[in-house]
Amino acid sequence: MCGIAGVMTLDGRPPAQRMLTRLAEALRHRGPDGNGQCIQDGVALVHTRLSIIDLAHGSQPLSGGNADAVTLVANAEIYNDPALRGAMPSAVFKTGSDCESPLQVYLRDGEDFADALRGMYAIAIHDSVRRRLLLARDPFGIKPLYYAETSEGFFFASEPQALIAAGVVEAKINAGARDELLAFNFSTGNETPFARIYRVAPGETLIVERGRIAARRRRYAVPKEPARPSGEVEAIAAFDHVWHDTVSVHQRSDVPYGMFLSGGTDSAAVLAMMARLNSQPVTAFTAAFPGTATHDERGAARAAAKAAGARHVEIEITADDFWSHLPAIAAALDDPTIDYAAVPTFLLARAAARDVKVVLTGEGGDELFAGYGRTRAALRSWPFAKKPWRRHILAGFPGLRTKPAGWRDGMEAIEREAATLYGHGLKALQAIDCAGWLPNDLLLKVDRCLMAHGVEGRVPFLDPAVAAFAFPLPDRQKIRGRRGKWLLRQWLAENFPAADAFARKRGFTVPVAEWIAGQGSRLGALVARQAGVRELCVPGSVEALFAAVTPRNAPQAWTLLFYALWHQRHIIGVRTDGDVFSALADAS
Repeated sequence: MCGIAGVMTLDGRPPAQRMLTRLAEALRHRGPDGNGQCIQDGVALVHTRLSIIDLAHGSQPLSGGNADAVTLVANAEIYNDPALRGAMPSAVFKTGSDCESPLQVYLRDGEDFADALRGMYAIAIHDSVRRRLLLARDPFGIKPLYYAETSEGFFFASEPQALIAAGVVEAKINAGARDELLAFNFSTGNETPFARIYRVAPGETLIVERGRIAARRRRYAVPKEPARPSGEVEAIAAFDHVWHDTVSVHQRSDVPYGMFLSGGTDSAAVLAMMARLNSQPVTAFTAAFPGTATHDERGAARAAAKAAGARHVEIEITADDFWSHLPAIAAALDDPTIDYAAVPTFLLARAAARDVKVVLTGEGGDELFAGYGRTRAALRSWPFAKKPWRRHILAGFPGLRTKPAGWRDGMEAIEREAATLYGHGLKALQAIDCAGWLPNDLLLKVDRCLMAHGVEGRVPFLDPAVAAFAFPLPDRQKIRGRRGKWLLRQWLAENFPAADAFARKRGFTVPVAEWIAGQGSRLGALVARQAGVRELCVPGSVEALFAAVTPRNAPQAWTLLFYALWHQRHIIGVRTDGDVFSALADAS
């Protein structure tokens, strides 16, 4: 994985070198192994490299075509690179990098090039002959890409903070996206909580000409094919074939790799196949929260690791770790997700970076195989159905200055599109999660928390090959009674019994309620004083909330705490190497 950035000026003048240097410096954590840039005809491409494949010759930018007229930078792993190369025998490849195949596919297919790609990617291509810049992002939104249009031209980068650090835009709040963030703990769509900074949508390709977006096209993650009738035995065998292939290609690397192991079904399925494919023990990392009331997943993870012959590394996370590292986590999550799972993800990545440069994770299993309880609740018969994403996290908190308005607009747009494409059944519910929650919470969290430590995260469930298998499955092979992921559980029960595939789903929790409650009286005044929180809340209300934290209102306290740290770092611009209390003590 890498960091990419660039610009197309409006007037065709070369962009300022100082600005390009700032872009590269801001993205260095994503690519600590090297950097490169190319400037031509008012277009600049910037790349910072994390070396994973073809360590010696895979530096970017990459050029091709007549007189090397087409240039590419990519933050990508292209898993069908060997097949693409085989399908283009006349193409001239200069490196063994899997990022070179999208360049050759563009020379063959033009703006439809992304349709041929299997992998995770954020790609920028400058075609100097056709005088255009193309940006493309993978259909699930595994890899991030952001842009801004100003009076000087079109700018893009892997992270919003790079655009701010380079002086492209000022750090100002987009109130609509902020309100959505406070409602769901993530924001949806093209808009971000930063004014004038936008996301390239998952599966979107932008065509930029003369410094302005000229066209957009979209590739959807969820296939439109209707359900395919199949027997369970045949479906399990088919999944085994698909899963073997996808985990195999996700392991492709010239550097050490490992995986994150919880006590759940999804990571156990990753471990089971990795153990089958590897002759050496798999390195598996598990988080635990000793001395708290949170369910300890180490027992289930240890049993699975032992059965797989894995090298098991357990990382204990304490309240001191929480208070010490939360400012750094908020700094890493520049496009914010207020997901408490970012805490163990960040600390697991820090530990994993000592041993590996690539980590496989289980994100996506619930989306592809319908594992969420909210999905089953939405499918109940009237009047028992309970539609998801209808509750504001701060609902019931009396301290907001204004009543939230418009906070469901983005989610409603996703719901309308899902209904148009997939109807109103299970697949539509899955598509809603794939368009909203998955890219803007789960995948964003994995990307930022791992890349903060120079570690690449891979998510084998979110492979187009797995999606093409999973989404058309009959509903009964996804949900049966009160259990989701039915087919995946059946496969796991047959192939890796140690995982206890039909154990009751507990969900993954972090003891933030306990930790916040233990420091509530001290913390409330600090959070209340922070400028972003003062703008939102009436005097006294935040202090009262933190003075009486319970499991019921803990999500509200956690949301305001994280938002205060995020706003302090990314909007006000206060940098600190200290803990939560010293970071907020600088509030103004």
